[in-house]
Amino acid sequence: MTEYLWLLLPLLPVAAASGWYAAKRDTRQQFQTDFHLPSAYFKGLNFLLNEQPDKAIEVFIKVLEVNPETVEMHLTLGNLFRRRGEVERATRIHQNLIARQSLSKNQRFQALFELAQDYLKAGLLDRAESLFQEISDVASHAGPALKYLSQIYEQEKEWQKAIHALRRLDNLSNEDFSHIVAHYYCELSETELQKDHLQEARSFVKKALAEDPNCTRATILLGETESRLGRHAKAIAIWRKIEQQDAHVFGEVVDKIINSYNELGDEKGLQEFLGEMVTKHSDPKVLLANVDELAKREGAGQAEAFLSQWLQKNPTVHGLKRLFELKRARYTNDDRDELYTFLLVVERLMDTENVYLCKQCGFSGRSLHWQCPGCKGWNTIEPIRSETRRKVDKL
Repeated sequence: MTEYLWLLLPLLPVAAASGWYAAKRDTRQQFQTDFHLPSAYFKGLNFLLNEQPDKAIEVFIKVLEVNPETVEMHLTLGNLFRRRGEVERATRIHQNLIARQSLSKNQRFQALFELAQDYLKAGLLDRAESLFQEISDVASHAGPALKYLSQIYEQEKEWQKAIHALRRLDNLSNEDFSHIVAHYYCELSETELQKDHLQEARSFVKKALAEDPNCTRATILLGETESRLGRHAKAIAIWRKIEQQDAHVFGEVVDKIINSYNELGDEKGLQEFLGEMVTKHSDPKVLLANVDELAKREGAGQAEAFLSQWLQKNPTVHGLKRLFELKRARYTNDDRDELYTFLLVVERLMDTENVYLCKQCGFSGRSLHWQCPGCKGWNTIEPIRSETRRKVDKL
């Protein structure tokens, strides 16, 4: 019922006026002459109040056929059709409305804005983009039009255009879009990295950090460009900054840091780094990296003993899986077969475990997305920490 209440708003002033005038018998005829209010309006209103929207729509359509000058009713009805998923009917209503010569400028732009939303809903991005661009030059509709344009450019991966749209929106509103612009620059940087254009990638990521100095994604990419340019010590220093930016995603760069230490041949530095990190972070990726290096350096037995002790304080299926793998490598055939069964069970648990959670809409998944697939918010997904996982499990 509530989704149709907005449809009543254009009718409420009329209904109020109707009641007041109807009480005055000597002015009843004048009311009918001045307002030209068909009784069907009230019939349609009654259908809405009785939660019969389909019948209400039929009545309002007939009203529009009899009284084609009701612009607001056309706009309202078209909006209702679009919300119900009947995009073709909404589009026809708004197209017919725009074709009228008697529309005021404001009415025309409102109809264009509604039609652009129809096209967007139908997936006709080029048509929607063209209309939103026209509307974005009109002060009364510029803000919403620019927001829709940025969404279209995101879908089309037209990042430079998306940046331009948000720059204009910045000037019109009090909202700060710098954190989103930073991600747009990161998208451009990743595109250049894929082409192995390292200097161009570095330039874009610098612009991202200029927009948002705390953008973790940009820091990861900057370290990546330095690493691929052979500047491994600098890359390590950059990646270490993530601890201050967002320690929860530090696990995303642990393997990169280990690789750079190995490229430098700095075994001592690597051991010190891992020893420090495992005492500061409970991220399974940090743990497993430490266990792997310990196994290489001191053998599987030492790695197994360290991991067993760690799991008693920080239980995790990822750590348990690695413990079974270490044990299985040392056991006889019969014991290995039994451990293999446990290993399969743990792997199945891992397959059903979501590792990342969107703090905005609750979307969860097994990989990190910089833009949430659910709500399309930027930088809203983070690893699920143990205390968060317990809350999620209770829901």
